[in-house]
Amino acid sequence: MTTKPTAGGVMPAIEIPLVGGGTAQLGGKPDGWRLVVVYRGLHCPLCKKYLKKLDELRNKFEAINVSVLAVSGDPQEKAEEQKSEQNLGIPIAYGLSQDQMRTLGIYISNPRSPQETDQPFPEPAIFAVNPDGNIQVVDMSNAPFSRPDLEGILNGLTFIQNNDYPVRGTAG
Repeated sequence: MTTKPTAGGVMPAIEIPLVGGGTAQLGGKPDGWRLVVVYRGLHCPLCKKYLKKLDELRNKFEAINVSVLAVSGDPQEKAEEQKSEQNLGIPIAYGLSQDQMRTLGIYISNPRSPQETDQPFPEPAIFAVNPDGNIQVVDMSNAPFSRPDLEGILNGLTFIQNNDYPVRGTAG
């Protein structure tokens, strides 16, 4: 059963491996802010463009104390190929299981054909996690072509930090 995350709620504690070694924590209290970008996988051309843009904006996110992390359900080999093929500097986590996807409340799709990919995969999602470990901003899509503009997210997180802006969407 899938549960949707609550705006202002605690980001689920999920640990997954990183390309290049080590692990990433999606939950817990980050050192500053964290932007978790869930992407569909190596098979998705729209994800490639989105990850490239995220990589281009990485320094601007870091300048406002927001670490970025891209996450997929791809196995290690595909995640490594994603990172090297695009020469990405952003951290790439891989191996998000279907149970973990359900814990995050994100949409899951089955491949349309074996040529697309060989396993169910997550649809795009973004979680901006504040220093308390709570979800400040959440956006989930059920389709590859519906994603928030990353510059808009950057500007929004800057505004939130500069104005002590509260978590929105908590009235029920």
